[in-house]
Amino acid sequence: MGFLSTLLGIFGFGIGTSIGLLIGFFLFIYSKPKTVKLNFLETDKTKGFTVPNKVTDMMVNSQQETGFLYSRKCPELQELKFHVDNGVVFRLIYEPVPRPLYELDNDQLLDILPDIPLWVKCPDYERVDWLNKFVADMWPYLDKAICAQIRSATKPMFAEYVGKYQIEAIEFDNLSLGTIPPEIHGLKVCETNEKELVLEPAVRWAGNPNIVLTLKLLSFRITVQLVDLQIFMAPRITLKPLVPTFPCFATVAVSLLGKPDVDFGMSILGGDIMAIPGLYQFVQKTIKRQVASLYIWPQALEMPILDPATVAVKKPVGILHVKVVRAQKLLKKDILGTSDPYVKLNLSGERLPSKKTTTKKRNLNPEWNEKFKLIVKDPGSQVLQLQVFDWDKVGNHDRLGMQFVPLKFLTPYETKEFKLDLLKHTDSYDPQDKKQRGKIVVELMYAPFRADSGKLDGTQDGYSRKESGFDRTSDSEVFGGAGLLSVLIQGAEDVEGERHNNPYAVVFFRGETKRTKMIKRTRDPLWNEEFHYMLEEPPLNEKIHIEVMSKRTGFSFRSKEHLGNVDINLTDVIHNGRINQKYHLIDSKNGVIHVAIKWVTA
Repeated sequence: MGFLSTLLGIFGFGIGTSIGLLIGFFLFIYSKPKTVKLNFLETDKTKGFTVPNKVTDMMVNSQQETGFLYSRKCPELQELKFHVDNGVVFRLIYEPVPRPLYELDNDQLLDILPDIPLWVKCPDYERVDWLNKFVADMWPYLDKAICAQIRSATKPMFAEYVGKYQIEAIEFDNLSLGTIPPEIHGLKVCETNEKELVLEPAVRWAGNPNIVLTLKLLSFRITVQLVDLQIFMAPRITLKPLVPTFPCFATVAVSLLGKPDVDFGMSILGGDIMAIPGLYQFVQKTIKRQVASLYIWPQALEMPILDPATVAVKKPVGILHVKVVRAQKLLKKDILGTSDPYVKLNLSGERLPSKKTTTKKRNLNPEWNEKFKLIVKDPGSQVLQLQVFDWDKVGNHDRLGMQFVPLKFLTPYETKEFKLDLLKHTDSYDPQDKKQRGKIVVELMYAPFRADSGKLDGTQDGYSRKESGFDRTSDSEVFGGAGLLSVLIQGAEDVEGERHNNPYAVVFFRGETKRTKMIKRTRDPLWNEEFHYMLEEPPLNEKIHIEVMSKRTGFSFRSKEHLGNVDINLTDVIHNGRINQKYHLIDSKNGVIHVAIKWVTA
């Protein structure tokens, strides 16, 4: 009997405790404190201070007997001490808080340090009150625009769950970001060598959103409300690439420099579920973990602004290997019944000079067997144009015929032979032109650039494993293979001549000389001109020489002037695949030139 009573007592205690905790929990969640208006008629006569009328609508908890109050509406009231007796404030004391920083001790400084704007703590952050004013004035319209985007973006997501798990509908009853706009506590503009603009604002938002989501499940209607949202974050906004088309950037990339601080309350069926012990910390960690996995730098959310097809600058993607083999039964253009043929070849959409074969004198069936390499930027649309001419010593050269080959017919790394009938024109078919103009035979092979160009083949330290041990491989073995060297001369700064400032850049490499256009009357020219060199092997241990010159526009005996030069070692380019740096010019006081060099292999 004693054992049974003990067992029942323990069982009853457990049930009673559980029911008591459950009832207390629901009372804690659903109970709402009584709110009263502060009576600000009482003042502290010793201080002679009267509270302004614009804070008389401030509400406090009637369950508090004493406490402190901070007014957002009236910033000059830093701290108010009050005493409540039966819902009536009968004493109010004004205690000003602002004091010089040197009067605060270490603990007080540490307490206020998170609230100090970044433009005060960090000299590279700028104060942007004008931007906050702009956002505040635009916020009512931004609120509606952002909410409309949220509705359109979430509608297909909600539609995926309708019909599943007995869910009948998911929709927003209310969707508003409130009346309080976010504030930017500082803005940092970062300079890079790339064609981009990087902004790093410090954003704080303690908003009053009204977001109510309704879930219709069977015959139940469940409402979820988001309240008291606070977000502190430091995003990095990158506008790239900069293009000469309004708004002058094609994409906006947003990433976070650190985990954001997000605080909010969530009410389900009128109850604050964030009051459940342990749930608040779990939700905070989950949000930070999910956001970090998606948007923490270097990961980013990219939003296209302009159509890539309209602003994209086509870059080389491969090399077309062309072998002009022979021609047969060409037209007779000379008086003696022969011709002196040669072939010009180029790719459509290119402004580069055409490649030429040698001239075969007095030959209607010439054999060339000459090889050429052409840079391919768009294999899907570019066309190889072949033109056969008769060389004449005097006057224009006569065209014997022409033909074209679309690159889309080629398979990468596969050599294909074409036997083509020469035509008078390739743009249209002329039924009256029945003259046989001969044939031309060419071999074509398209080699796209490798995705891992510029990376080491094998281990990072350049060692390869052999049976006899570890032997260091030579650079030619590691980085061997033909490729394309691209040299982009972006611009220069502080180049100054003694007599004139009309700068242009000259590039010297392997006996070739290439120059940019001349910019008149400037010390900071911007060229943005790119030169290409197709090489049979990587230019290891070689240098490229760049000179900045100035030329007088009028007649003068000393029309050219040397403004500076630089030698760039290409070894780093081959090892890293690409460099983008500013180099100080030799023989120049403050001159700097901005050069980007890239090496890709086929």
